[in-house]
Amino acid sequence: MLKHKPNTIWIDADACPKSVKELIFKVSCRLNISIILVANSHQVIPQSNLIKLIVVDKGFDAADQYIIDLVQIHDIVITADIPLAAKVLKKEAKALNPRGEIYNANTIGSILSMRDFMKEFYDAGSIRGGPAAFGPKDFKQFADSLNKLVS
Repeated sequence: MLKHKPNTIWIDADACPKSVKELIFKVSCRLNISIILVANSHQVIPQSNLIKLIVVDKGFDAADQYIIDLVQIHDIVITADIPLAAKVLKKEAKALNPRGEIYNANTIGSILSMRDFMKEFYDAGSIRGGPAAFGPKDFKQFADSLNKLVS
């Protein structure tokens, strides 16, 4: 399979861990890949012609819609939002979770189903809390997965 260097790495930035964003900035500089962060609020980004911040309205899924409207084939989208990842894959771009899970067309359907199933338990109050805190193991897995997608 022929690998394509992504034109752009998109970051669904509001919930993305700072350490993940910092790693992506370094990769951007090293490999000369454009980065576009899309957020509902201001973010601190380095001064670089390769790195751009888009602040969208605070409306429901405004950042997601912005990304979907502009993402191109072979781009990479960093997101923990599973429905967004599914839409990204339909546009033949790549989707990567900040914890390092590379979403793909073969598994996204079951991941979406599990998300919807678990949401029912959260909504009913049967399950409380969220995912475990982001840690060094997550960061390493993300770094390894990002390296796989860009090299």
